[in-house]
Amino acid sequence: MVTEHSDAAQEAEAPPPQDDGRQWFAVHTYSGYENKVKTHLEARVNALGLSRQITRVVVPMEEETEIKNGQRRTVQRKVFPGYVLVEMVMNEETWHTVRNIPGVTSFVGAGTFEAGSPIRPVPLQTSEIQSILKQTAKAEVKPKAKISYAVGQHVRVNDGPFTDFIGTVSEIQPERNKVVVVVTFFGRETPVTLDFLQIEKV
Repeated sequence: MVTEHSDAAQEAEAPPPQDDGRQWFAVHTYSGYENKVKTHLEARVNALGLSRQITRVVVPMEEETEIKNGQRRTVQRKVFPGYVLVEMVMNEETWHTVRNIPGVTSFVGAGTFEAGSPIRPVPLQTSEIQSILKQTAKAEVKPKAKISYAVGQHVRVNDGPFTDFIGTVSEIQPERNKVVVVVTFFGRETPVTLDFLQIEKV
């Protein structure tokens, strides 16, 4: 049975593959087909008994905090739209198994196992895949804020003691979901730290 890790943190902490020929490959898919490809490939692997050769199928995701209609919500976003990562032993059988999944267009780096072809798909570097899995794990633990403001932008304060003041964004603190806005108060410029929900675009 294919080992499926829904928790990206477990994937990031998983020990490196044994020296059994397994490598990570990036597979290009039609846009919006990433999860379908993952599901279909895992089912095909189980049906064909290839779980020792195709061991993990991952669609890297990250959680993102966004503000919409005055409400903060967390949404999931694909880190690499149009791509699925597969840990596998590359041979003719596994290549055809992955390549013939509906929605798959090619392996990144091209390559084929057709008779006489000297070209082979190019695996991801170990450092690349470790970085991707760690980044995904961190994002799940601490959602990334979707920044819709920029330094120097004019905004209106809509909550708190400075309601209706117009100010300028001087600093963005995404890890805290905060911004520092400079407002003019009693003729003096005053920096005020506010939550993303407390400001709106002018």
